[in-house]
Amino acid sequence: MSDTEHNEEAGHNEEDETTERSEQTGRPGKRPSRRSLLGWGGAGLALGAAAAGGTVAAVRDGGSTAPAAGSGAAVPFHGTHQAGIATAVQDRLHFAAFDVTTEDRAELARLLKDWTRAAERMTAGHAVGDGAYGGPAEAPPDDTGEALGLKPSRLTLTIGFGPSLFADDRFGLAERRPAALVELPKFPGDNLDPARGGGDLCVQACADDPQVAVHAIRNLARIGFGKAAVRWSQLGFGKTSSTTPGAQTPRNLFGFKDGTSNIDGTDRAALAEHVWVPEKTGPAWMAGGSYLVARRISMRIESWDRTSLQEQEDVFGRDKGEGAAVGRAREHDKPDLRAMLPTSHVRLAHPDSHHGVRMLRRGYSFTDGTDGLGRLDAGLFFLAYQRDVRDAFIPVQRSLARSDALNEYIQHVGSAVFAIPPGVRDKDDWWGRALIS
Repeated sequence: MSDTEHNEEAGHNEEDETTERSEQTGRPGKRPSRRSLLGWGGAGLALGAAAAGGTVAAVRDGGSTAPAAGSGAAVPFHGTHQAGIATAVQDRLHFAAFDVTTEDRAELARLLKDWTRAAERMTAGHAVGDGAYGGPAEAPPDDTGEALGLKPSRLTLTIGFGPSLFADDRFGLAERRPAALVELPKFPGDNLDPARGGGDLCVQACADDPQVAVHAIRNLARIGFGKAAVRWSQLGFGKTSSTTPGAQTPRNLFGFKDGTSNIDGTDRAALAEHVWVPEKTGPAWMAGGSYLVARRISMRIESWDRTSLQEQEDVFGRDKGEGAAVGRAREHDKPDLRAMLPTSHVRLAHPDSHHGVRMLRRGYSFTDGTDGLGRLDAGLFFLAYQRDVRDAFIPVQRSLARSDALNEYIQHVGSAVFAIPPGVRDKDDWWGRALIS
């Protein structure tokens, strides 16, 4: 599935965080911020944030003002829902899946608490712990240091729990596995690499600065040493969809606009209907959360680049320049699905072809060198959030796998699904508390 017609990028975390917590400041006697470690005082931090339009653009349930891209501002970490889902899509991604290596439930809880505290600090633009220069000289520093002096860059960290975390008796969680957290079936055309899929835990790091995103995953992996190990990871650039309708629709590596019909991250009604898990559909620990499907999709760039413009447009069902659907003049004109070829991607993926089913997508392009045969190893890292994968991704992908003309030019090579719990409400809460405790 590409990012074309099933929803992506913008939105916001839904609880107001207008004051900084003591553990997130760089005041004397407290743990220093990234900037204070470089000699910036608290006043300098406040002035720098004001010049950039504010340290934090707070978001309430009833309205939103997202940090502007390029402002370097911080996205609130605490809220009803995790940031990084409806949040305005950032420019860069570092996604990592982890295997939990401990079999001690208390150690798993300790890991999730430590990760939460580190995430609070990093998303606010501060170093982990006492920073790169704190602590005794004989011990490794608390922070790896490569993000010192950098702005928060709208960093968001979003955690999820994979089916394998519930599949055995390691932590006694089998009875708490949500019915909606199902392993995805094998779809026609899949060529999945086990080394690029699965995982007990996942962390999605999105930021406008790639070094900030990589720093975040690196430090979580360091904190997790002995309790969790990276199973696989993916870097992404060039967001392929947007949750901000006013923004220009981005293009995928095939050159087509992607995500024209994505869910608006400020559309509370659409998010409630299609993205957030309601309280009435258990378990209770998932209320306000979502389900994530991650798919690594390889694109046959060289074959596509030798395909005629007419065929490319027929495959997608859109004009390549404007992005208008077949027979329409503008990108956002309502498409006439019957005017498209039955195998066109837009027709097969459009919500009208699936009883109104929608997903919120946050996909990214990737290039990972070459495949050893002189061809680019490039494609789409597809990320889609939904209330239930059984009603959304699975039926849509089945339809695409059977008939989509785009299948000649793409192949799904990596796959994972995760339960995304609700947000961390306050400084006493932590990732997965309602599940583990």
